[in-house]
Amino acid sequence: MSCPINKEALDKLKQFITICKSNPAILHLPDLSFFKEFVESLGGKLPEAPKMSEGPKVEPKEEPEEIPDAPTESDPESELEFDMTGCVEPDKLDDNQKMGDPSKELSEEDTDKADEKRMEAMSQLSEGNIEKAIELFTEAIELNPNSALLFSKRGQAYLKLTKPNACIRDCTRALEINCDSAAAYKFRGRAYRLLGEWELAAKDLRQACNIDLDEQIDEWLKEVTPNAKKIEEHLLKKERKKKEREERDRMERIRIAREAHSKAATHDKADEDIPTAPGEGGAGMPGMGDFYKLLQDPEIMTAFQDPEVAQAFQDISVNPANFVKYQSNPKIMALVTKLSSKFAGSGMNFPGFPGTGTSAGAAPGFMGFPGGFGGAGSGSNPPQPPPTKPSDDDNLD
Repeated sequence: MSCPINKEALDKLKQFITICKSNPAILHLPDLSFFKEFVESLGGKLPEAPKMSEGPKVEPKEEPEEIPDAPTESDPESELEFDMTGCVEPDKLDDNQKMGDPSKELSEEDTDKADEKRMEAMSQLSEGNIEKAIELFTEAIELNPNSALLFSKRGQAYLKLTKPNACIRDCTRALEINCDSAAAYKFRGRAYRLLGEWELAAKDLRQACNIDLDEQIDEWLKEVTPNAKKIEEHLLKKERKKKEREERDRMERIRIAREAHSKAATHDKADEDIPTAPGEGGAGMPGMGDFYKLLQDPEIMTAFQDPEVAQAFQDISVNPANFVKYQSNPKIMALVTKLSSKFAGSGMNFPGFPGTGTSAGAAPGFMGFPGGFGGAGSGSNPPQPPPTKPSDDDNLD
């Protein structure tokens, strides 16, 4: 009698026995319970399972007081309610789900044998022998790993065993080989439906309808459409709210920028235009900001650094009538002329300066001078005219 197990499987079995001999305790693992039962059924006795170490005791830590989270917008998805009738628990992928070697070079003989296996598998599938059909489809896939039909048909068989993840894996591979496989879209869409993935199910079933419509696809599509539409409408609503929120944020940033710009402009204007005080005869006093800018002229600043000039202007500021003493001083009069031209060029009206509002016969004024600003008023003493030399003619006849 020949051994029913191939050499590769025998080698793996030998490796497994070697591991068991070196560490018999692994036979108590839940995954190896079938082998444990087999050994015991033959009268074998296994060593007792090792006791798990309790490990050091750790004192429970006091959990910090939870701080309530700030209220956030509710997730639209959490508000959806679906009819989950017919949904199943997801299956774990099986290592026996062989996918073949896609780089294999096919011979004509391999193709013919794969077709024979496929026909045999289809026969078993129609008779209800699903696991046998899957086994035959797998053999056919190993012979011809680039057949989209074989993968989609094995996916159909997995679907009949209620293994949606295995079906999705096979159908996805089929679509990688042939993106127009209606069967792959059909069975994968149904598998997504069993997992409650309504949007993905609707997408695949719609694509299957576009390629090759049949009554079953249409029926399955109608079944998933209500839940799929709920999700699609919520996603559109969520996207719309996101855009509205972004637009509100953008407008708020523009408003803040405009307010900041307006405040800055108002501040600059306040620095340049300080309100003027009314002077004598309605004459306005210039803004102090303009006045200080005027005094920052390099020539004027240099002139005031001359002790003689500084002393003269201090003398005049004490008694504006003292101005007449300096009318013959070229340095003093040069500075007065300079200031007068500056005031005239700025459009500011300083009565008492030559050419800037001085009345006939009035002496120029500055910093309290008669007719000038900063104290020029009704209380100012008018300047005395310079003494005149007596005339020889006494106007007597």
